[in-house]
Amino acid sequence: MTARLRSRSLRTRLLIFITAVLVCVCAAMALTTVFAQRAYLMGNLDNQVSDAAERGVGGAALHPELTRDLTFLNESGHPAGMLAARLDAKGDIINAAVVSQDAPPRSLSTAQTSALKGLAQDGSTHTRQVPGLGTYRVTALNASGVRVLAGLPMDDVLDTISGLVEVEIGVAAVGLTVAGCVCAVVIRRQLRPLGRVAATAVEVSHAPLGRGQVTGLTRVPERDTDPGSEAGQVGAALNRMIDHVEASLAERQRSEEQVRRSEERMRRFLADASHELRTPLASIAGYAELMNRGTDRIEPGLAWRRVNAESARMRSLVEDLLLLARLDEGRPLQCAEVDMAALVAEAVWDARAAGAGHVWQLELGLDGPSLVLGDEARLHQVVANLLANARVHTPVGTTVTATVEVTPTTCVIRVRDDGPGIPPAVLPTVFERFTRADTSRTRAGVLAGGSGLGLAIASAITTAHGGHIDVESTPGRTEFTLELPVTELPPAGTAISARTAPV
Repeated sequence: MTARLRSRSLRTRLLIFITAVLVCVCAAMALTTVFAQRAYLMGNLDNQVSDAAERGVGGAALHPELTRDLTFLNESGHPAGMLAARLDAKGDIINAAVVSQDAPPRSLSTAQTSALKGLAQDGSTHTRQVPGLGTYRVTALNASGVRVLAGLPMDDVLDTISGLVEVEIGVAAVGLTVAGCVCAVVIRRQLRPLGRVAATAVEVSHAPLGRGQVTGLTRVPERDTDPGSEAGQVGAALNRMIDHVEASLAERQRSEEQVRRSEERMRRFLADASHELRTPLASIAGYAELMNRGTDRIEPGLAWRRVNAESARMRSLVEDLLLLARLDEGRPLQCAEVDMAALVAEAVWDARAAGAGHVWQLELGLDGPSLVLGDEARLHQVVANLLANARVHTPVGTTVTATVEVTPTTCVIRVRDDGPGIPPAVLPTVFERFTRADTSRTRAGVLAGGSGLGLAIASAITTAHGGHIDVESTPGRTEFTLELPVTELPPAGTAISARTAPV
């Protein structure tokens, strides 16, 4: 029974429990009323029986020698149905009669007299079933040898109790029916928020969470999240859990997307690196094969120059890759005070010597010393790469301007040119490794930074120094902005750790 009840809904169980409690309360109240009323009526009847017995003793005492005398029953005031008897010394009934309505007393039969035997003559009341007359409340008294038995019918008391029980049963049935209906309505209304919370939980459980899809999970309505009620607390907790689930799914999606992009970048990186290395290796192998076949096929000096050129190309590429790998590992860089104005000026002079066909300009907007903390060689490489990028990917006659500005917290270096600009398709990935512009920016010589690693190295070194690099490009204007923090010089010998984004 308990297991079957537990399998039912909460609404049904509550209704059953409340109905059972109401039934118990009504039964207890009815029984208490019936017993109290019965005790009251029986007490009154017992008093009447005792009074009748005392009057009978008084009447019989007028003629004590007449042991069978019941003439006191002829007196007025005796209720119909009252019975009386004279007893001998042994308690046996000598004579017994019952008062009739509008008729003289009628003697009792032998069977009726037998039902009244065995009563103690101490005035205590007893209940006896008298054949043909019904249930009686009787008592026996012994006053100075005068022994009298008296009894009154219990029909009125029993009818009153029966009527009271019937009324209470009817009232209880109607009351329980009304209370049950009211409880059913109240329980249904009060459990509606919990039902909506359960419906929301079921809907969320059917969402394709296993595939990691964030599909805008359903929330519990705000009216069902009141912390003042238990259902509201459950609804609020469910909403918080759904928020956590969505956040976890979104984070997992971001992580998976990052892993996928990282794998794609790694595959592209390996493919590009293999392609860059394969070309000089093929050239070196080809010239070596020609020289093995004899010097009549190629001039040795030319072959060795080409081999050296391709070896230098491979060495430059490998050194760039090694530098990026070290920066990715977070290896410490040298830390010293670097004057960025002097460093940029020197880099501009070097670029002017390498690209005499361009117009080179230097602008210094200094309100204070342009000192930063970092690795001077690596910072010089950043500026040189930016200038080389402008020189390689712009036509002859392009004006390239390098600017140094100082703010209270940063040193800003800008490299601006008026060339054709970076294609919009390339601009978002310009700082990724092996990214090259299309034919709108033709590649220069092999040793001039055409491997697609120059800007990636500049970005990695800048990040390792706690700085930031950005680019804006439109046709006729391309500007790279390098920001480095200006801080106080730490104790001598201190190194800074390289910080860079993953590949």
